[in-house]
Amino acid sequence: MAEDSMEQEAGHEKRAASNHRLWMPFSIAGIALAVVVIVFRIPDLDLNLKVMLTMVVVLPALLLEFVWFLFLSRLLWRVRLAFTALLALVIFGLGKMVRVDGTINGTGLPKLVWRWTPRAIHPGAFRVAAGAPMTVPQSASESIPDVPQYFGPNRDGIVKDARLARDWNTSPPKQLWRQPIGAGWSAFAVVGGCAYTQEQRGETECVTCYDLLTGRLIWSHSDATRFSQWQSGDGPHATPTVYQGNVFTMGATGLLNCLDARTGRAHWSHNVLAENNLPNLIWGVSDSPLVFDDTVIVTGGLTNALTVLAYRRWNGKLLWCAGTDKASYASPILATLAGRRVVLSCNAASLTAHDPASGEILLDYPWSSDKWPKASQPVVLDGDRVFLSAGYGAGCMMLQIKPGSDGKLAATLLWKNMRMKTQFNSVAARDGFLYGLDDGLLACVDAFTGARKWKDGRYGSGQTLLVDDLVLIQSEQGDVALAEANPEGFKELGRIPALHNKTWNHPTLAGRCLLVRNGEEAACYQLPLQNTAVARRNP
Repeated sequence: MAEDSMEQEAGHEKRAASNHRLWMPFSIAGIALAVVVIVFRIPDLDLNLKVMLTMVVVLPALLLEFVWFLFLSRLLWRVRLAFTALLALVIFGLGKMVRVDGTINGTGLPKLVWRWTPRAIHPGAFRVAAGAPMTVPQSASESIPDVPQYFGPNRDGIVKDARLARDWNTSPPKQLWRQPIGAGWSAFAVVGGCAYTQEQRGETECVTCYDLLTGRLIWSHSDATRFSQWQSGDGPHATPTVYQGNVFTMGATGLLNCLDARTGRAHWSHNVLAENNLPNLIWGVSDSPLVFDDTVIVTGGLTNALTVLAYRRWNGKLLWCAGTDKASYASPILATLAGRRVVLSCNAASLTAHDPASGEILLDYPWSSDKWPKASQPVVLDGDRVFLSAGYGAGCMMLQIKPGSDGKLAATLLWKNMRMKTQFNSVAARDGFLYGLDDGLLACVDAFTGARKWKDGRYGSGQTLLVDDLVLIQSEQGDVALAEANPEGFKELGRIPALHNKTWNHPTLAGRCLLVRNGEEAACYQLPLQNTAVARRNP
């Protein structure tokens, strides 16, 4: 009898399970899991795209699971309604207890923190010491090389003749100073021992000048404007450009300033977007002004017009504007290609080359979709070649530039692949090889063939500088690392915990002074140098 009762109970359980249609939720979960596994096994697909595709699969799967539970599970209605009420209560409670604090790395997923988590404390009012000198003493700054603009002295990601020591274990970098700083993803420009950057302090967007060796504030210039976006955060993104005694800056809302480098006094200013009826970019204006001769070059907004604009350097008069593409997040560069001096601009869906004097479009090469950002700098190589790279499925390509018809230029695609997906990072070239962060890992790619030599290390959405035969890496987590720029293989030589939070800012190396910052703190390190004997063996 007992055995019959047990058999009947087991039969009831099987029928109950069958009645609940458990095969449905298990099938949904199994299919979703299989798709996610397949997505993450796709070679050379950006992590951010993998995450996006995962969300496209997981969110509908969760919705289907809920539909099954509520309408098809055949559980008692009081059970279904009680669980639904509890779920709604949990979601409502979490909504009241957490807030979005930017994104998780560079994936675009919201980073959730408890609402009572303290926000970053930024410095309050600026305090400039009375009678403070407008520049650092000449004796202290005369040996420090200038880095007057974004992405290295020549806007190519290369620092030459630094002769850094390769062993940070024996001779670690020395911290000169550390202090809070306003929000923003700007880097530093260094001229005459002064370090210039941009930052957000409350409702004020500021251009600031610090003493390079002490971190003391020398002057500040303020504009009553503020940019904020939940993914990119608060504050300006561009880096000042210092040229012949003036500082040129582009704010996140499109404010172009020309300031006196000694005092911060404004010479002229333009609201580039407002004056030209251009909507702002989703993540804010990010281009650092290109300054040469009598010209200041900036890019436009999120509309198919006025992609590149030129202003007269000494009075701010609009000289020309050109282009029919949306602007993006890279900065214009000056280059010589096929015997022509041109301004190169990486736009939302194109690479354009402009005549510096008139803005005439000499080259308009289509590149990927305008739905995804282009934030990486173009790289000009020997032989009139241009390397382009981006994230979000765009990958990289090498173009050959030649004279075209009617005095213009023509581009031929040499190779294209997914072996350098830079997203926020920009690449630099040395001895026929390209070095940069491929989806967060340091990679080396043959510039002639596009073949990847190696890919290693994990640095997130960080930044890199090519320093002689070394790569200086600012990781997204805040660490600064040193690695070899060697096509034979990857080798990390040293690492320091330079900063302590998410860092998308580019590092600046002026001589042996390394300036790093993020949206909360800034620091200056003195890097060790090679001894004389080692320097002679490594010219």
